[in-house]
Amino acid sequence: MWAALAMSTLLTGCKEDINEAIGELNPEISLYTLRSLYKNTDLQLNESSALGASYFKAVVVSHTENKNLPENTIAVQNIWRNQRRGILVEVTDASSFKFGDSVQVNIDGAKLIKKSGLLVLSAVDNQQVKVYASNKNVAPLPVSIANLTAKFDEFESTYIDITADVEPEPAPGTVLKGDKILMDGDKNEIILHTQDNATFAGQSIAPSASFRGIAFKEDEKVQVRMQSYADMAYASGKLYAGWPETFDAVDASIKGSYDMKDKNDVSFPTGQWNLYQAILGTTAGRDRIVSGKNAIRMQQNLNVDGYVQMNFDVPNGASKVTIWYGSYWTDRSCTFKLEYSTDQGTTWVQTGESIADAHTTTESMNSKQAVFLMNVQGAVRFRITKLGLGTSNNVVNNGRLGLDDIAIYKSY
Repeated sequence: MWAALAMSTLLTGCKEDINEAIGELNPEISLYTLRSLYKNTDLQLNESSALGASYFKAVVVSHTENKNLPENTIAVQNIWRNQRRGILVEVTDASSFKFGDSVQVNIDGAKLIKKSGLLVLSAVDNQQVKVYASNKNVAPLPVSIANLTAKFDEFESTYIDITADVEPEPAPGTVLKGDKILMDGDKNEIILHTQDNATFAGQSIAPSASFRGIAFKEDEKVQVRMQSYADMAYASGKLYAGWPETFDAVDASIKGSYDMKDKNDVSFPTGQWNLYQAILGTTAGRDRIVSGKNAIRMQQNLNVDGYVQMNFDVPNGASKVTIWYGSYWTDRSCTFKLEYSTDQGTTWVQTGESIADAHTTTESMNSKQAVFLMNVQGAVRFRITKLGLGTSNNVVNNGRLGLDDIAIYKSY
């Protein structure tokens, strides 16, 4: 089973420009702009300090009833001009607001303050928050730990998804309560924090999972705070040592052509890979480089399948495979699938469904993450197969595909 974690379909803020016809400012402000007003000192919000704005619209992304945020605090987020931002809002009674509520927040008289490194909208009475729709489908945004820590302001107080191991590996039955270290294959780490009184604090934690929750910070330490036990998604065994494969250990010139005939095999730290109709791309802003300097770029408009294929096995089965992906630059999407072999590459079996929603870098520089769940025992190898659908036309999408940071998790 797989899940390709789609881009969030959240509320989009309105334009915040002067209406030249009537000379008036828009009364609605985005969270992107609201956050930019804060200049390291408490800010009382009014018509003058808020650029003429009096409210913002957003969606609630916290589960107040599960008690894993500060008391009477909700997390909200919206999107403005492809800029996704969130903020914590202190209200008089947080129980009035549910995950997925679409809200309009009157900011007149509220304050922008910093608490433990987080920007907070304080002094908001419940009467200033109007719920005008409910049960909005909110998807978490997959983000790597390295990207989260490097660009925390972009993700602060939003609903995110971190795929990582728990370090050290928890003994069976270990509960979520307290602080747990989440670590990726490059040894980057953040804290998974669960308050003692959270409703799911006594539930057990998996060795590895996609941990969804609010991007948080406390005493300058970056955290993710789950909002329900279901936020620990795609539980699996631990990541194999030396993974993910980042394709950075060799110079990109080693594989500079899509098909080099008898030279398509390239050795990386994880083992030897066959890159057929694929090169190592290094173009920032175009190639889907999640970490390091290289990413895989697969050819477009072909009638034959292309492969990024392991020529070796991992020994202890697999419970999960994750892949970061997107279209190269402004190319059309394409279709690819994950296959595995338990007979050293003689035969291949597809796992999960094919994926066809790669997006352009102009749509988002953040790659998507595909998560495939399985229960494969014993030695196994994998390959990503890009389907040879022919030249793109009105009904066929077959652009170049970008891949990076492929990870395999042991059986669980």
